[in-house]
Amino acid sequence: MRKTLGIILIIMMALFSFSACNNTNQNGGTNHTTANSSNVLIAFFSCTGTTKGVAEHIEAKTGGALYSIVPEEPYTEDDLKYYTNCRADREQNDPDARPAINGSVEKMENYDVIFLGYPIWHGQAPKIIYTFLESYDFSGKTIIPFCTSHSSGIGSSATNLHSLASDATWLDGRRFPSGTSQSTVNDWVDSLGLKFTPDVSAFDLGSGKNGHAPTVTLNSGYEMPILGLGTYSLTGETCKASVKAALDSGVRLIDTAHMYGNEREIGEAIRESNVPREEIFVITKIYPGEQYSHPEEAIQESLDKLDIGYIDMMLLHHPGANDVKAYKAMEKAVADGKIRSLGLSNWYIEEIDDFISQVDIRPALVQNEIHPYYQEQAVVPYMHNLGIVMQAWYPFGGRGHTGELLSDETIVKIAEAHNVTAAQVILRWHLQRGVVAIPGSSDPTHILENISVFDFSLSSEEMNDIAALDRNEKHDWY
Repeated sequence: MRKTLGIILIIMMALFSFSACNNTNQNGGTNHTTANSSNVLIAFFSCTGTTKGVAEHIEAKTGGALYSIVPEEPYTEDDLKYYTNCRADREQNDPDARPAINGSVEKMENYDVIFLGYPIWHGQAPKIIYTFLESYDFSGKTIIPFCTSHSSGIGSSATNLHSLASDATWLDGRRFPSGTSQSTVNDWVDSLGLKFTPDVSAFDLGSGKNGHAPTVTLNSGYEMPILGLGTYSLTGETCKASVKAALDSGVRLIDTAHMYGNEREIGEAIRESNVPREEIFVITKIYPGEQYSHPEEAIQESLDKLDIGYIDMMLLHHPGANDVKAYKAMEKAVADGKIRSLGLSNWYIEEIDDFISQVDIRPALVQNEIHPYYQEQAVVPYMHNLGIVMQAWYPFGGRGHTGELLSDETIVKIAEAHNVTAAQVILRWHLQRGVVAIPGSSDPTHILENISVFDFSLSSEEMNDIAALDRNEKHDWY
């Protein structure tokens, strides 16, 4: 799956360093509570490797990427012989010194949270840090400084930088010594109150192959396949046969719900298959009314009917009375190991903002009606920015509309150009938008067709042509 890296700014050098600098460029924020890792930047300036090591720990914790600040004129061993009027001494004593930097951060405007680290030179940050801060617009960004040194604390070195990026929000910094552990850095990052979520706006489609869909990492830490089988309207033996056909074809994501009336058959199909339980991701939902009023019983009912040990993800089917109460019961089931991830179905921008302020576990997924005639062009990026995966039910337009969509002139033309079916074009379009799709079918041929969309890709022009089909035409009442 695709891991989209952000960039965290870290700049450090050791006070006691006497070795020559060996800086190399590396490809490597967010708001104050949730940071998408694709929006985090790590920049560091390191002569001995001490700062680089801390930077890598921050990268591992946040999912950001590294950017090494490299001077145009590298520092030599003689340049760092402190108190000898060496280059470092002269620069630190010169208020106007701004050592030139080799290279720059690409698309700095994409980064919201910046970890800025540096060594302590004569009690302050090296002047190359001043150069860095004066090279970009940090308005609205969050900067988190830290330093490395043998003994000196961060002191005034951080606050003296504030005027260089006065429109940024500066958080308190910290000093790290040589040999700082990953766990120490993790604890520090946790203490900042930032929650780092994976970038869920795009998938690593290149890692997929027909019969094997890639996965996306949810904000819960679990991985979920990006293409699966929806089981709405599938019941009895037809449902069992469809799930078995899907598993035989390589499908590993199965979506169901209490209201579908088929949880028992899906559990039987999974238990009777030759696919290990841990390879299958099962989503189910509880429904407003009686189930929201008595959520503990509803959760247990799904566990009993499925009988597969645990539920990978449980959703609230749509907003309703007691939905927060039901979700909190689901949170308790997560703590008890009965459910692994939580989500919502049929939630939109206004609903999500109100809802997440009342719960403790951020939803990992929102499942809505999405198809070329109803694209949710505002909702999809909004949820992605919250670190929430979007999933499309009715990916082909829904009952009574599938035929029209599969016959759409634009989609048929694109399908012919790639020698694939219209259904495959639509599914590929969903995936390239960063939207998980769960098409329903009881036809083994169609099920195999649906999981076989990884040997072609749509061009930007083709994606735009499908985007132009949006009618804001919803086909169900949710």
